[in-house]
Amino acid sequence: MTQRTPDVRVDTGKPHPARIYDCLLGGKDHYAVDEEMAARLPQDAFRDARLNRAFMHRAMRWLARHGIDQFLDIGTGIPTEPNLHQIVQGVNPRCRVAYTDNDPIVLRHAEALLVSTPEGATDYIQADVRRPAEVLAHARAFLDFDRPLALSLVALLHFIPDDEDADGVVRTLVDALPSGSHLVLTHGTGDFHPELAGRATGDYGKGGIRLALRSHAEVLRFFAGLDLVDPGLVTAPAWHQDTDAPAPRAEESSIYVGVARVP
Repeated sequence: MTQRTPDVRVDTGKPHPARIYDCLLGGKDHYAVDEEMAARLPQDAFRDARLNRAFMHRAMRWLARHGIDQFLDIGTGIPTEPNLHQIVQGVNPRCRVAYTDNDPIVLRHAEALLVSTPEGATDYIQADVRRPAEVLAHARAFLDFDRPLALSLVALLHFIPDDEDADGVVRTLVDALPSGSHLVLTHGTGDFHPELAGRATGDYGKGGIRLALRSHAEVLRFFAGLDLVDPGLVTAPAWHQDTDAPAPRAEESSIYVGVARVP
């Protein structure tokens, strides 16, 4: 893995989405302020974090089995095993994975935990997806944009409201991908339980975190011009492609997920 000097200026007085997600997944790399935020959220948030993570594993394994050997993961979060690179390198040890997040604590843990196979490689950059050109500049130095790759935007875009140009961010990233690449995206929604969605939005707002839970149609627009892989844009437990693994059991979920190919 490429080494960086950690930025240890972590603000422990404000919650951060990456650390809240770590708490929802049962991790230990967060602070009291993040635990307090997670405790205020509906209990469904813990379920959705687990289902979101399980989908990511299925989707990345499927892509690696179908020839994708380089991955750009934006909004990585605090490392939780198995990490993306462990999933795909378990299929193809030569896979290369570039991780990106904007929380300094993620960088600190990434340097210690994200260790590649000898045949492959991992890299990390502390950057904000709201500046996609910076992310792409780094990624181009590590990944080969003349060959297909997978772009992962998992549980990220619902933290980017429309007035921060979420559509433009996705379009800039996707437009940089060569034909045969794939977009993997998950997004929280209030379609099924509007009252809980309103509560979650309010709770995050009290912590200074803006939450934009979008409808099915609003999430679908991020896939404009791409070819959605079956079964399309569905809830997290409904997406399954691995033929040698059991399908996930049916559960409620407030997370939409999708995988789409760049024509």
